[in-house]
Amino acid sequence: MKRQDYLSWDEYFMSVALLSAQRSKDPNTQVGACVVNQQNKIVGVGYNGFPRGCSDDDLPWNRRGNFLETKYPYVCHAELNAVLNSVSPNLTNCRIYVGLFPCNECTKVIIQTGIEEIIYLSDKYRETDQVRASKIMLDKSGVSYRQFKTKLKKIDIDFFPPEM
Repeated sequence: MKRQDYLSWDEYFMSVALLSAQRSKDPNTQVGACVVNQQNKIVGVGYNGFPRGCSDDDLPWNRRGNFLETKYPYVCHAELNAVLNSVSPNLTNCRIYVGLFPCNECTKVIIQTGIEEIIYLSDKYRETDQVRASKIMLDKSGVSYRQFKTKLKKIDIDFFPPEM
């Protein structure tokens, strides 16, 4: 008889997004994203961080202060990185799993690439103008979005399970 406690596709891909977030060096917010095609194959992953070649020791991680002294003008969001890191030249009809509901700038990228669905974990910034703008654009463009649902509380990864 087969196992009954295996991960659903949604749980699996959201777990990949959350694992990717662990690569982020942002001291406050770690976000990951995972792009999946119609055959349930991962075609792109990303996390929030500075652009390639920009040292995370030289640029600021601050959340407040003069704009150029904060992380905001420099950080690439997880969704953008997942799209840019994609191994597929065409993301039409793909899904993107992301830890945090996309901002308006990432939403533009998602819409323009043809991704058809966003599955997100948290919508904690839902009252901000950026997320409101995202939802307006998504509704007008026909890109669907839904909050990730699971009965799982956590997934444990053991690098050295006893049976190995």
